[in-house]
Amino acid sequence: MNKIDFIRSEMMAAMKAKDKERKNVLSSLLTALKNVQIDKREELTEEEENQVVLKLIKQSKETLEMTPADRKDIIDECNYTIKVLEEYAPKMMNEEEIREIANSVLKELGIDTPTASDKGKIMKALMPKVKGKADGKLVNQVISSLLV
Repeated sequence: MNKIDFIRSEMMAAMKAKDKERKNVLSSLLTALKNVQIDKREELTEEEENQVVLKLIKQSKETLEMTPADRKDIIDECNYTIKVLEEYAPKMMNEEEIREIANSVLKELGIDTPTASDKGKIMKALMPKVKGKADGKLVNQVISSLLV
């Protein structure tokens, strides 16, 4: 069962449970997945499906950051949306896992003491290995902490 069918069945369950908020979140996720599939004109791979979910999470987080503190309704809605979408997102790597992969990339590149001028080269080699599995900001922080 691909993610579109799974989300559709989850949305039906939410409708039967009369959980309108969850149904709305799943409906928007299903629409986003279908739109990408239509644009591609073939079935989505698991990684492409995960990218759609992560993109929606990122958009909700950006909305949350831009929302004034007094708009509790929007803040609650964004937090709920993020919580539901994270159920369908891939498990993200933690700082320690990123650090391990970063250290292996440093060995591959033959860099013993990374400097700020090496950061671009390191990121270029590291990002394809963690794409869709780790938050870019966290990866950047880990690399910055490794620099001399």
